[in-house]
Amino acid sequence: MAEIFGFDCYSPREIAERVETVGVAKANLPFTSMVALGVLAGGFIGLGSLFATLVLCDAGLDFAISQVLAGIVFSLGLILVVIAGAELFTGNNLLVMTYVAGRISLGKLLGNLAVVYLANFIGAVGLAAVVALSGHAQLGDGAIGRTAVAIASAKVALPFAEAFFRGVLCNVLVCLAVWLAMAGRTVTDKVLAIVFPVCAFVAAGFEHSVANMYLIPLGIFLSDDIGVAGMMHNLVPVTLGNLVGGAGMVGLVYHTIYRRGESSSASSSTPEKP
Repeated sequence: MAEIFGFDCYSPREIAERVETVGVAKANLPFTSMVALGVLAGGFIGLGSLFATLVLCDAGLDFAISQVLAGIVFSLGLILVVIAGAELFTGNNLLVMTYVAGRISLGKLLGNLAVVYLANFIGAVGLAAVVALSGHAQLGDGAIGRTAVAIASAKVALPFAEAFFRGVLCNVLVCLAVWLAMAGRTVTDKVLAIVFPVCAFVAAGFEHSVANMYLIPLGIFLSDDIGVAGMMHNLVPVTLGNLVGGAGMVGLVYHTIYRRGESSSASSSTPEKP
């Protein structure tokens, strides 16, 4: 297939098979490993969010420039997840391909998503607490703290429908970033594949549930005006939107195109490591 496409990368059909196979390994991770890798992913996405907040606090940058730069640096989070290894709820929405292919049960799919989601929350909130205690928000004469609170306030104020559809659009791009990274054969390939889709969703102001697990709690820690109820008001529609965008509009679509009707026996019997 490489000769047909003219690139030293996996073809879309090969990516689909790889995603299915990796999904088997992810769904069958030991519970402790799944939790630990989920906590790491929450922290990794939080680090990307921290980096993006630093860029956004510079009032001297034009809006579009600051949004694009924030998106580029936020890519650190997904790069760490993919290259260093971690379990991220939004990316794991692609496990739906493994389920509809009959290679894992519905229980395995839902169990992975639930455990990873909660572990992501622990990792992201834990990082937010450490960042708040570190005094990081006071840098730039308090500009970072003010920006963090403004970001969190804007997120909790989003109407349900708007938050939902921003979540849909976000995870279409995040899952496409993961999909493109699966095409790469080197670290450089994977990093370059991740940056542009992730940059696009951040620059466009879309909503990522795990990033919000860091950004909103940080706002709560820094300001009395943001509460837990506001965080839930955001996370519920954004999480639902992420599921629709990632599992439905990427995973199921690519399964229908490349894997529908394929026998699972045609796939490798040895799962790849995630």
